Amino acid sequence: MRKMPMDSEEKYRLSFTGASLMLPEMAALAHAFLTQKDQAIDKAAIIKGQKAKTINVQFRELRLRVEALTTKQMEILASSDTASQRHIALLSVCKAYSFIREFVVEVLREKVQGFDYQLSEGDYIAFSRRKSLDHPELENLTEKSAIKIKQVTLKILEQTGLIDNIKSKRISPQLIDRAVVRAIAEDNADWLKIFLISDRELDASNSIA
Repeated sequence: MRKMPMDSEEKYRLSFTGASLMLPEMAALAHAFLTQKDQAIDKAAIIKGQKAKTINVQFRELRLRVEALTTKQMEILASSDTASQRHIALLSVCKAYSFIREFVVEVLREKVQGFDYQLSEGDYIAFSRRKSLDHPELENLTEKSAIKIKQVTLKILEQTGLIDNIKSKRISPQLIDRAVVRAIAEDNADWLKIFLISDRELDASNSIA
């Protein structure tokens, strides 16, 4: 499967506002990719109870995320326990959207390294302003779009367990299954940073791959 680069996108892909985490649907899509191979996937069988336009938008985003995974990562997403599925789903989101990955690594991870577990409104504002210097697409957003991006970003952080909820925004340390660590380290151990682990833990994970 296609691997996403670790460096920042020349232009941020902000289409993640079209779908939050949608973990059950992501797991179903991963299973379909693994079992149906080149056969056409029935979008409505993956995303149920939505209008055709919504199905198309959400399916596009879920496909983008799942296709960023390696086969082993996809297998975990398709059939592992919920916690491991959630971790792989976070990985897929960070692979697909560097805006979210950079926010997780540069803000959440840095705060945890300093033993600060409270994410604030100011943290997000400072990050967005700093990134707008290199990404004019952020500067050109309408107020409505900017609010939507923040809302969905925080919602995804909540759904993946990186924060307790979007109201209190308390950062949650992650306990990652060894099989998940191995599947990520074999791909690129730097991706483990999205789970807020320290550099020492990151060095140790390299021996697992």
